[in-house]
Amino acid sequence: MKAIIPAAGLGTRFLPASKAIPKEMLPVLERPAIQYVVEEALAAAASEVIIICNDDKPELVAHFSPSPDLERSLHNRGKDNLAAAVRHAGGLPVSFTRQGEPLGLGHAVHCAADLVRDERFYVLLGDVLVPDNRLLARMRSISDKYNGASVIAVWAVPDEEVSRFGVIDGELVSGVPLSERDGSEGTQDDPAVWLLNTLVEKPALKDAPSNLAAFGRYLLTPTVMSILAHTAPGAGGEIQLTDALVELMQSEEVYALEVGPDEGFDCGTVADWLDTNIRLALRDPALNQRVRQALAPS
Repeated sequence: MKAIIPAAGLGTRFLPASKAIPKEMLPVLERPAIQYVVEEALAAAASEVIIICNDDKPELVAHFSPSPDLERSLHNRGKDNLAAAVRHAGGLPVSFTRQGEPLGLGHAVHCAADLVRDERFYVLLGDVLVPDNRLLARMRSISDKYNGASVIAVWAVPDEEVSRFGVIDGELVSGVPLSERDGSEGTQDDPAVWLLNTLVEKPALKDAPSNLAAFGRYLLTPTVMSILAHTAPGAGGEIQLTDALVELMQSEEVYALEVGPDEGFDCGTVADWLDTNIRLALRDPALNQRVRQALAPS
């Protein structure tokens, strides 16, 4: 199963920083965000990782390319751990496909249509991180259970965030929603799974069918690529993956798996990116004390 990572967007929420640095290259601790996403796909045994890019982001290509001169310089200075980290990033099996214009997530995904062909595929958004690398395997298990159906990950978002996402409406078919738990169960124990009725892209709060929003991880059937070939522009004048999924529901079942609040991190805004860095630093034994000191009231 191949993995597609769309990374051709403009990153406007991070301007002016993203004018010179692709938002996907902004660091989360010691690695750029997109490296976490690539490593997640590879941990799920993706046969190929395809980054959808554009000509204005050569930094992405450079990061995933070998840097023998830099490695040699680091070794000569006794920085073997850094040299190993550079070698690891440059050796990850990543390929690139060009998106000529930023015409929406659906358009970006369809740029890899010829590479995916007649198999299921993953889509991983670059501003969502899942550091434990377990979510895609759980989604594949659900897909296999329901005859190879498409599965999207969702999580509960606050009312003020609903209009940023695609929001689901569906019928609970297994598990217990996190909102109904007493806190004693782990988020991955008996996870809630919905059979979807519809998906609404960036609705106003009054029009949202729920507060469960697309989390940035998709496992999709090849039918989606066929639908995207004729999907018209939707919200924001862009070709939306959400619209293709709504059409898909007319012929195939689509399921949603609920993700807990501590299973992943949204880096889509400056505030979320900062929060992600802090929370991951608190999980790191080498950084925990320093961060706690910085956050302590003066």
